[in-house]
Amino acid sequence: MYSYMKGELVEILDETIVLEVNNIGYNIHIPASMIDSFHGTGQTLKIYTYFHVKEDAMKLYGFLTRDDLKIFKQLLGVNGIGPKGALAILTVMTPDDLRFAVLGEDAKTIAKAPGIGNKTAQRLILELKDKLSLEDAFEAKLMHQEEGAEMKVSGIKSEAVQALTALGYSSAEALKAVNGVELHEEITVEEVLKSALRQMAIL
Repeated sequence: MYSYMKGELVEILDETIVLEVNNIGYNIHIPASMIDSFHGTGQTLKIYTYFHVKEDAMKLYGFLTRDDLKIFKQLLGVNGIGPKGALAILTVMTPDDLRFAVLGEDAKTIAKAPGIGNKTAQRLILELKDKLSLEDAFEAKLMHQEEGAEMKVSGIKSEAVQALTALGYSSAEALKAVNGVELHEEITVEEVLKSALRQMAIL
């Protein structure tokens, strides 16, 4: 029904967030581990969603990437695993870790997820092993590492712009100065601020 939602993060609860889209607040169930990716309420998020319908309930489940959503759907296809179990697995394991655990037939690691016993872990491996490949697993892991580096740099850039505007500079001035700084994965907010302030002093 929904491919994704883009809106303001207005509330963070245990394994649930409230995303406001066009003045409507949506309760979206997420893996608890995903909360660490948020910088706090007020930020704009794009959440890839899965709409789950049962006789007595309708729930939205959300993820930061299409790949996370894909793995969630694959987990739902395993006999005996529902949305709650799938979220439990993705709370203790990243999609990349899960792929390697399945391909390595590591049922013990998968069974660490709450509510997932050894038999269910073995069944998961049996049903998903033919749907995954080691090559795809390595490609996905590399892609996520690159995305993580980009997100980190983007977050640092945003914090630096906010700090400069708090010092009295206009948003346009702050953004121009920060864009003039050569950013890399290891750079800190303080280093970006110092470089941006030096540029402003020169201009």
